[in-house]
Amino acid sequence: MGKEGVKLYDLVNSQSQTAVFAEIETIISLMGMTAVMDRFYPVYQDIVRLFNGDYPGYRASNTRYHNLEHTIMVTLAAARLIHGSMAGGFEFTPDQVLLGLLGALFHDAGLIQTLQDKHGTGAKYTIGHEKRSIFFMRQNLGDRQFTREQMDDCARLIKCTNLDMHPANIDFNTQEIEVLGKIVGSADLLAQMADRMYLEKLILLFKEFEEAGIPDFDSEIELLEKTEGFYQNVAQNRLSKAFDHISDQMIHHFKIRWNINRDLYMDAIENNIGYLKTILNNGKNNRSFYRKYLRRGGLLKDKM
Repeated sequence: MGKEGVKLYDLVNSQSQTAVFAEIETIISLMGMTAVMDRFYPVYQDIVRLFNGDYPGYRASNTRYHNLEHTIMVTLAAARLIHGSMAGGFEFTPDQVLLGLLGALFHDAGLIQTLQDKHGTGAKYTIGHEKRSIFFMRQNLGDRQFTREQMDDCARLIKCTNLDMHPANIDFNTQEIEVLGKIVGSADLLAQMADRMYLEKLILLFKEFEEAGIPDFDSEIELLEKTEGFYQNVAQNRLSKAFDHISDQMIHHFKIRWNINRDLYMDAIENNIGYLKTILNNGKNNRSFYRKYLRRGGLLKDKM
């Protein structure tokens, strides 16, 4: 396959924790910061254990959209964007790069239930889960001798994944942490919307929204119908204005790492939105049609 035909999902198997971690390690080595991995790896293992139900005091993840695959793909997107930004002229210390990775890694930890919490799923914490994520982060990093200042900075990065919070309202203490916050917030949007199975996963997201009591969507199809508007009015606005186009730096990563002169995230997102428009146009007279078009990964093979 020529470089012009390469797609984002051709590069790394998103369902392999080993493959994703190896790619993050490669990216960090490209930045000449291999020592970062010594502190990152134990925390990465803890997050895998947390989502798998092997972390003391916590149940396994039971949200099918905001799952472990989502978390590690956001972390990979953050690593790529940090690398691209540094190649584009931004400067970060190894400790700051580590915090950028950790902010992505912890950003959805708040959706995991404790062992005592047996009602429903972690989706009920969707609204405000960032505070729970920060609480877990402080517990985990405190046990690993991270400083209060480092944990405060990591909390600032996690807050950037809250769609209701503008970065201007976060008290960043350095310009570098502010940029890293915009990187982590951008990575969260890019990773999920560029996912090859994003459209299928929107059905899973609706189930989470339904349990959380989010009032904006009355049905699966309504969520699908509003997704293009979300992309144009929320995601693009946040990427360009709130996050100052930091996602534009992603192309530097693909040039250096893969010799590809394209932003594969934006390519994937535009392909997803384009296919979604095709599906909706084909089903104008039948609002129950959509499942037959959403077959990737077998995610919707069972009626839910």
